Amino acid sequence: MGRKKQEEEQNNPEYGEPAQFDPTFTGPIHNRSCTDIICCVLFMVVIAGYMVVGILAWLYGDPRHVLYPRNSTGMFCGIGQNKDKPNVMYFDIIKCATATNIMAAALQGLQCPTTQSAMDIVNKELCPLFYMPTTSVLGRCLPSLGGNAYNPSNFPTNFTLHGLDVNETLAAIRNVHSDVTNSFNIKDVGLRIFEDFAKSWQWIVAGLVIAMVVSVLFLLLLRFTAPVLVWVLIIGVLAVGAFGIWYCYNEYMSLVSSSLTFSNVGFTSNVQVYLQVRDTWLAFLIILCVVEAILLLALIFLRTRILIAIALIQETSKALGHMMSTLIYPIVTFVLLLVCVSYWGITALYLATSGAPVYKVVAMNTSQGDCSVIQVNETCDPETFNSTQYPTCPSARCVFINYNEEGLFQRNLFNLQIYNVVAFLWCVNFVIALGHCTLAGAFGSYYWAFSKPADIPTFPLIQSFMRALRYHVGSLAFGALILTLVQIVRIFLEYLDHKFKEAQNPCTRFIMCCLKCCFWCLEKFIKFINRNAYIMIAIYGKNFCVSAKNAFSLLMRNIIRVVVLDKVTDLLLFFGKLLVVGGVGVLAFFFFSGRIQTPGTTFETAALNYYWMPIITVVFGAYLIAHGFFSVYNMGVDTLFLCFLEDLERNDGSPQKPYFMSKNLMKILNKKNKAPKTG
Repeated sequence: MGRKKQEEEQNNPEYGEPAQFDPTFTGPIHNRSCTDIICCVLFMVVIAGYMVVGILAWLYGDPRHVLYPRNSTGMFCGIGQNKDKPNVMYFDIIKCATATNIMAAALQGLQCPTTQSAMDIVNKELCPLFYMPTTSVLGRCLPSLGGNAYNPSNFPTNFTLHGLDVNETLAAIRNVHSDVTNSFNIKDVGLRIFEDFAKSWQWIVAGLVIAMVVSVLFLLLLRFTAPVLVWVLIIGVLAVGAFGIWYCYNEYMSLVSSSLTFSNVGFTSNVQVYLQVRDTWLAFLIILCVVEAILLLALIFLRTRILIAIALIQETSKALGHMMSTLIYPIVTFVLLLVCVSYWGITALYLATSGAPVYKVVAMNTSQGDCSVIQVNETCDPETFNSTQYPTCPSARCVFINYNEEGLFQRNLFNLQIYNVVAFLWCVNFVIALGHCTLAGAFGSYYWAFSKPADIPTFPLIQSFMRALRYHVGSLAFGALILTLVQIVRIFLEYLDHKFKEAQNPCTRFIMCCLKCCFWCLEKFIKFINRNAYIMIAIYGKNFCVSAKNAFSLLMRNIIRVVVLDKVTDLLLFFGKLLVVGGVGVLAFFFFSGRIQTPGTTFETAALNYYWMPIITVVFGAYLIAHGFFSVYNMGVDTLFLCFLEDLERNDGSPQKPYFMSKNLMKILNKKNKAPKTG
């Protein structure tokens, strides 16, 4: 009878049979074989192809297209015969400002569809409508935001903006000039921010170290403080709901004499009007009462499951204390992700600059002399070209036409860019999967150690990492591939939505919105399935499909426990992140704003130009640090939870079938079920 009482939820045959007792099972299986070999081979082929694409891009690409500006003839500024001319001037900078031209410029080496050659301007006898001071940015002369850039005296008296007359144009220009000249200069602000970082970088690093220490201490102290924190948070949520009910009731009673109704108000964008309607507060009151009642009933009936969740959280903190190396594994994941991102970015840059520029001899003014000597499509080299070769055509010039699109490689640049994106997403998802499987193996070896810490393996994290690489690259790549395909579909939908946004009617917009929402939900579901599948792979060493099926069935057989643990853990970890980031942020604010004095140090907060920049840096860095540590903790909770469910199905607590769970968990189960340990 004890065994039946300990099974909180009746096993549903629809989700498979529960795990059976195995006297030889004592944790992650060591005698395992390679899984999903076909996907492993496919992944290796894709990686090899990715390396080939990178090599070809490096051979054919020329990053000078981005690093150095080019004029209208396609010649680089600051190189060769233009060595003493490092900057390029745009004749009409407005043509570079549209979103379409910005995207085209990014793909063509920051080029701009406007005249950039002084000779073209002279030959065509063109003059700009107005001028403004410019600042060199990466060799491009861009408008300066300060000084006399928008001084009305720089504009001709007959110059008008679209839709405005001369007087209105001058008034608009004066307003722009006043606003801009009273604002800050971007270059000057950048230098001041850099100066602030140079003065305060030691203290910024100190703040990030504090965030790291606080994160680790919080996770370790959850072993002792988890019950208090969880119940404080739960009671706090109920208290907030009770306050909302009281407030809505008071507002409802205060409007007893109000004659406004929804039919009188109708539809309006002013929300304050609806708050003057008595029925609004009645609706709020009813909703809050229903929610509060549901929370109270859930708390009453699920109190034991909440205790189990608390015990698992405490056990995870205890596991971290025995395996501190797990807390530094996010650094490995970060480095691998940085390698993936860097390789993708460099490959994309070289692919975008793979076409060689094509120059042809062109007569700039056919009315001058006899230019028939110039052959059709005659190519030239701008560095060696000499117009004296065409004495009868003095306006002959070597002009940049386009980029070479001949050859198999150049014709497939777009396809290679797509391959670059797909391979990048697959590699990133694989790195994340490898991290999940490695941490799951380490925490699994902790749970299934019967005598803790004596039976915990030496270097469990390294052993788990090596097992994952040796046996399960194919399974991890399989799960990553499924997620990658869904992400590609989402990217394609976003592209279609952006491309045809102007031509969409309400029906197509609704369909597109539904598709995007569905695939977003599908991506979240696949991430959930993959995460639990990687845990089963790390413990049992089976292929991806079997592991995903077993994990899903196990969770569905204990769905209430899953929901309770997920919400309790999310609430606690959210509170932890808020505590770390908020606490470090407040400390940084008081320090960098000068409200905290630091005797004995040479740092002066008054010397900072913008004290909020170090504060923002510390807060953002603290969030990243806390997220990294808490992700390890969350993985530990999920792993121990699955192991706990397996333990309940495999064993009954008797000497013949002993539990591997902690004494705290065993105590909670025995107290709830009032069952003898021997079953």
